[in-house]
Amino acid sequence: MKKIGLIGGMSWESSLEYYRILNEEVKNKLGQLHSAECIMYSVDFQEIERLQHEHRWEDLAKKMIDVASRLKRAGADFIVICTNTMHKMADHIEREVGIKVLHIADAAGEKIIKKGIKKVGLLGTKFTMEGDFYKKRLNDKYNIQVVIPNERDREVVHNVIYNELCLGEIREYSKKKYIEIINKLAKEGAEGVILGCTEIPLLIKKEDVNIPVFDTTTIHGTAAVKFALNGDKSS
Repeated sequence: MKKIGLIGGMSWESSLEYYRILNEEVKNKLGQLHSAECIMYSVDFQEIERLQHEHRWEDLAKKMIDVASRLKRAGADFIVICTNTMHKMADHIEREVGIKVLHIADAAGEKIIKKGIKKVGLLGTKFTMEGDFYKKRLNDKYNIQVVIPNERDREVVHNVIYNELCLGEIREYSKKKYIEIINKLAKEGAEGVILGCTEIPLLIKKEDVNIPVFDTTTIHGTAAVKFALNGDKSS
């Protein structure tokens, strides 16, 4: 089993889910008392959130490279970033540190094409929804068209993530708003929706909407276990 290097704490609410998923999946695959061999470096999310909203991505990249380097020195065989947004610098980390970063958009893309879906909605932070690092990767590598909410709805999605979900607050009103936004995307032709922030699955479940839901926390965690066991990132 390869050792999984986890960059967590963004937020710790979703990192907790990653740890559970990794260990449950290893137990499902290997049985008995098996669990995941992993090393986690959990950052202080207050600092990360501030730098994100100040658009100081170079400083964030340096931070992430430092953390990935520490995990590599600690014996990690590959890196799993336990958040969608910070994959903005995933390729940069991989080049600078010389260690594989298992990209969350690749894990999602492979799931989506296996479902035969060509057009999906994307929910996440504004950085994820509005940036190219996620949408372009899905389009270029998997020929998947990505649609995002309108500006007002993007603001709602973003604010719920930072002001509620990252603080462990689950509100029924916010859930209803998310469902409304997903239904709008479906009317625009989205055949499924990516929960492109690792906190969103705390709020939205597959039974809440009428189109397939791609829970990136579970998808990424499951892909990490498969890669750790046999070097195959697909799931």
